[in-house]
Amino acid sequence: NIDQSQIFKSNQHFQRTNPPTAASKMGYGVGDYPLWYYLIQPAIAGIVGYVTNVLALEMTFRPIEFFGPELFRIKNQPWGLFGWQGIIPTKAEKMASVCFDLMTTKLLNIKEIFDRLRPEKFGEVMEDALLLMLDTIVNEVAMDFMPGVWSQLPKEVKDEIIVVMDIESESFLSSFMEDIKAHIDDILDIKQMTVSACVREKRLVNKIFQECGEKEFTFIRRSGFYFGFLFGLIQMGVFFVYDASWVLPFFGFLVGWATNWLALKVIFRPLEPHKFGPITIHGIFLKRQNEVSETFARVNCVEILHTKAIWETILNGPLSSNFYAMLRAHSIVFTEKLVGGMKPFAVTAMGSHRFAEMKEEIAKKIAANLPSIMPYSYQYTTEALDMENTIREKMQQLTYAEFEGVLHPAFEEDEILLIFVGGVLGLMAGVVQLLIFYT
Repeated sequence: NIDQSQIFKSNQHFQRTNPPTAASKMGYGVGDYPLWYYLIQPAIAGIVGYVTNVLALEMTFRPIEFFGPELFRIKNQPWGLFGWQGIIPTKAEKMASVCFDLMTTKLLNIKEIFDRLRPEKFGEVMEDALLLMLDTIVNEVAMDFMPGVWSQLPKEVKDEIIVVMDIESESFLSSFMEDIKAHIDDILDIKQMTVSACVREKRLVNKIFQECGEKEFTFIRRSGFYFGFLFGLIQMGVFFVYDASWVLPFFGFLVGWATNWLALKVIFRPLEPHKFGPITIHGIFLKRQNEVSETFARVNCVEILHTKAIWETILNGPLSSNFYAMLRAHSIVFTEKLVGGMKPFAVTAMGSHRFAEMKEEIAKKIAANLPSIMPYSYQYTTEALDMENTIREKMQQLTYAEFEGVLHPAFEEDEILLIFVGGVLGLMAGVVQLLIFYT
């Protein structure tokens, strides 16, 4: 007769000395692992959530240029067969265009902005530099066309020319600025200016989003751990009763996907504030409308919409030919007044045809040299246009829906890519866990 108690004790000893193999546990098995296997899973999921969110954000902004051999790549997509470019730098042109279109419809009217310039004040701040420039030009041209006559010209006549310069220069600049204000849309393509700047220096688009959304990006990073930990608790419960090999990679993907999705939703939703007793629920980005507006205005006006960039676009941009045609017309009228006192003796000395050539040369030199003294107007122009305060104030007055529309649509269509990147990174982390638990 076999002793049943001996068999039971032998079975217990076998189970203690021969734990189930990994292969034998692919399926239902309640609590087949040591307790710490389960307890560590929420923490791991939290870390996975944090790391995937951090990496997803890094991949949103970096690298600025495509990294890797560009063997195959779909246009305007951040990924290639072997390589990656930050999502925002990839879409810099499109994002800048969308953002600018919304900005000009909601925040800025360029004609109204330039109407703030006072031509007489502009002439006043430019007067000294203009007189010095004109004195040099008149001397150079006169010495080229009638050196003998000019060098022997009485001082009183030269002084009279200087007086005419002084009188007419302010009038010249005032009338010229009036013309600029009236035709600003014909000489300045401000959309082209901003989009070109963002394409040329993709870091500018990054900077706008990073500085405006600094606190939101910090939230995304931290929330990855909190949301991941909560999903880890669910994962722990599932793994306790069903430890199939696909559970860890599946929950890794779920954690990476869901933490990014939740973080992005919490930033922009709900659109309007909802009160539940003492608690107000509102999109965390939208709650910071005043602060974000100030940052957005500052970064744009310091980096893109500054006076120097505006004048460089007017002088060298796609519409510069219109500006120079306008400048030439005003220069010719100004030159007629400037050299009127010289006409009698100049025509006698060189003839009317040569005198006409001299006037043309003076007008050409004025048109060619005036842009070089424009920096003297930068401070006044910046103060008069007051674009930073205008953008800030208008942006702060927007409804929540309009405020969201200034920045969110620029990258909204790529949110799914950002979320998917988080999911893939989470899946990879899940595979690593699988290798640890099943080996």
